[in-house]
Amino acid sequence: MTTAEELLAQARSRLERLDAAAASRAMADGGLLVDIRSEVQRAADGVVPGSVFIPRNVLEWRCDPASAWRDKRIPPGRRLVIMCNEGYQSSLAAATLCHLGADATDLDGGFRAWRAAGLPVAAAP
Repeated sequence: MTTAEELLAQARSRLERLDAAAASRAMADGGLLVDIRSEVQRAADGVVPGSVFIPRNVLEWRCDPASAWRDKRIPPGRRLVIMCNEGYQSSLAAATLCHLGADATDLDGGFRAWRAAGLPVAAAP
């Protein structure tokens, strides 16, 4: 049996996680920041301008180019940086997307790290 901590460590061992500044540079270079936080968190804390909101429970279907439910904002081959609130859920999600063949990683420290770095945050729509 694998523990949640072991599963997280395995996921992170396959990722080149980005700090907030590197995630911002990835966006400037054409990468897409995918926000998987809950709508409640987004409403309370704000959003990263230019990010795309995809709920965690449908992420794989929206990012899989072979899925009938794929999100057209996620073109195949585009670098994806997954962001949750603190950087745990995003590691597991990014590793799963890598299994699907996506060029994915996550934001180390999540939205909290982004905000703490003084990077842009806007009110949720």
